[in-house]
Amino acid sequence: MTADAPRILVIEDEPEIRRFLRASLGAHGFEVHEAQTGRDGLRQASSTPPDVVILDLGLPDLDGLAVIEELRGWSRVPTIVLSARGQEQDKIAALDAGADDYLTKPFGVGELLARLRVALRHNALAAEDQASSVFAAGDLEVDLARRQTRVAGEPVHLTPTEYRLLTMLIKSAGRVVTHRQLLKEVWGPDSTQEAHYLRVYVNQLRKKLGDSSVSPRLIMTEPGVGYRFAEADER
Repeated sequence: MTADAPRILVIEDEPEIRRFLRASLGAHGFEVHEAQTGRDGLRQASSTPPDVVILDLGLPDLDGLAVIEELRGWSRVPTIVLSARGQEQDKIAALDAGADDYLTKPFGVGELLARLRVALRHNALAAEDQASSVFAAGDLEVDLARRQTRVAGEPVHLTPTEYRLLTMLIKSAGRVVTHRQLLKEVWGPDSTQEAHYLRVYVNQLRKKLGDSSVSPRLIMTEPGVGYRFAEADER
């Protein structure tokens, strides 16, 4: 274990899951801290801020959604929900409450590690205040400072709404953004039920960016939940 090992706080009441995560994540260089109640998890997150929180929703004292909402009142620490609740509405509720990602039990260690890497990269970018204003993924480049979009070096004209939608997705690249979150941020709080707006504009955006709705490489659909934009290239 190195001094700069990423600190993971696991808030989970099942001892078997905690032991499994402690061994699996520890073997991959993570420093794992544990809490078996929501209140203890919040206390630890406040006193010794972690780099990522892994959270179960079914806790003995607080519902996991309440933990997310309280945590979001004073921290932006990336939070990955790990829960046996696998219904679409459960995922949407957790993501809308402020979770960054959602995995359903049973889960694969490889997938969890991949989600952790995404969360840590996203956190590092936020900490640097996104010093580079250019987002690049594949042949797409978006200069956020100049509000310019290029595909394979060629300029792409986007309407103001299309550009707002694109930047919302880019800001959460690699993470799921729910339909409700996108509708609220792009069209306003009174439009959160207008899902058809989103479908139309996502299709338009895909066409302009040369993305495929059948096999997308930039804007991936999370059925019934929302969309996930491709991660930025490491350049």
